[in-house]
Amino acid sequence: MLFLLTLMTAAGLGNAAALDKKQAASSSVVPQYFQTSPQIYPGPTKTAAIAPFLAQTNPAPIGTLYSPNQPLETAVPISGNTNNSNIFQLMGQLSSYFPNPVGFGVNEYALPPGANITTAHLLSRHGARYPTGDSSVSSFGSKIYNVTRNGTATWTGALSFLNTWSYTLGAEILVARGRQELFDSGVLFYYNYGHLYNTLTKLVSRTTTQDRMLKSAEYFMAGFFGFEWPQNVTLEPIIEQPYFNNSLAGYFQCNNSNNYRSTAGNNASLVWENIYLKNATQRLRALSGNYNWTVADSYNAQTLCPYETVAYGFSNWCSLFTYDEWQGFEYSIDLQFQGNDGFLSPTGRGVGIGFVEEFYARLQGHLYNLPPGSTNVNTTLDQMNNTFPLNQSLYMDFSHDTNIYSILTAFGLQQFSDKLSNSSITPNRNVTISHLTPFGARVVWEQITTPQPVKAQRPKNSNATMADFYNPGNRTSYIHMTISQRTVPLGFSYPECGQRDDGWCEMGAFMNILSGLLQQASCFGNYPAASWLNVTNGVPVTKRHLLGGGMGSGLERRRNSDMWYDL
Repeated sequence: MLFLLTLMTAAGLGNAAALDKKQAASSSVVPQYFQTSPQIYPGPTKTAAIAPFLAQTNPAPIGTLYSPNQPLETAVPISGNTNNSNIFQLMGQLSSYFPNPVGFGVNEYALPPGANITTAHLLSRHGARYPTGDSSVSSFGSKIYNVTRNGTATWTGALSFLNTWSYTLGAEILVARGRQELFDSGVLFYYNYGHLYNTLTKLVSRTTTQDRMLKSAEYFMAGFFGFEWPQNVTLEPIIEQPYFNNSLAGYFQCNNSNNYRSTAGNNASLVWENIYLKNATQRLRALSGNYNWTVADSYNAQTLCPYETVAYGFSNWCSLFTYDEWQGFEYSIDLQFQGNDGFLSPTGRGVGIGFVEEFYARLQGHLYNLPPGSTNVNTTLDQMNNTFPLNQSLYMDFSHDTNIYSILTAFGLQQFSDKLSNSSITPNRNVTISHLTPFGARVVWEQITTPQPVKAQRPKNSNATMADFYNPGNRTSYIHMTISQRTVPLGFSYPECGQRDDGWCEMGAFMNILSGLLQQASCFGNYPAASWLNVTNGVPVTKRHLLGGGMGSGLERRRNSDMWYDL
């Protein structure tokens, strides 16, 4: 009897425990729009076939020329690099993060006395990653492996390493360097804006469901808050897939950004590649035996340099090219972005306009109210306070390089509307993608309040008084924008902001400017593809027939950085 009672008691306790677990699980169910584990729509998550082993494989110079890897090995001898410049800052969107070394045309200034930053808005790119799974470098790697094994190619000289080389990179997920970039970015953002965090609140931060996007946000939060960051922030991973609205991946709901109408940048880059890589192609063909080394091979070889470097710490591909050829590589990427995603693309504004509308809503302090289907924002999420809050002092969003560049275009930042030549490098250009959207890129908008209007010309003497900083008047609000830690002078793009030393714009003028930019986009319609330099403002030359048509059909699909294009 006692034995039976014991069994019954144990069974009862077991059922109670199971019930408690079930109740606990049901009470802690997370809405799908806040779900980070298990991941939904993470995209490819292939890791590399081998792990880095620089301690054994690093062939960098030693002795008096030795410099420790930090953590990447960048002490690579480059022909023609007479100034000992860093070629890894010439790799466009594939450059590891570095602050803009030259700025955007204005100096940096401290806040005038009595001024306060009240809100900071961050738009960050993900960190360094592997190539896309079906990228051209992956196909190139397979081709090189095959022609080596079947004896077509006999690699000599600088290409001798190919006799034992194979393509071993993963696909799309963050590499260790990318994790570090976002952690460091979070630490930096904490030092710059940690005081703005209200410890009595829990922030909502938006990213997308792609694995590298979600992980980038998580590493950033760990840098800002520490490992306990889930107590401070709720991540909102918005679905990144075709047919889902998402302003952080606006190209999925901008049909014409995915077809031949928005490939002018690719086409211009191909023209330029055949010019600047002519000598390199001849040089490498002479080291390839019976294999016919092409310009496309040269370009893929250059592209493998940054990818292998961030994955393994070093790449033999880097030293194959001269410094001039690396400058040419950087310019090829500038052409791609400007023509596919920027002011020289008919969908440049269309892809990015959703974020501009959301930013405008945050500044206005009311929920988004445009009709569903009018833009690429997720109106379901943007109409709920818990998924699109408007009372935060810190906003942190995470996106992709091409999307960020389209957002800058949608903001109408004419400073970045350079009409780039496809036959020679345009001098003194503002469009340098390594300065705008490298891995770990960050754009920050600061809302600033001052006791009086700030003078357009800042005082030059160190003992200036309040009167030297301010004009007579009432409390005033401003916007201050930075990219890669350097001020973007808003007056260069918006005459209404005036020519100010500090690059700020008075809030009222800025809001009027934004209200005139909303819905200036052309994602749909049957307008023809324009020739190079025919589109100059991020919208088609003609906006007729924009209500009809759908996706165009292309001949070949090529991926540029983070998205597909139809050629």
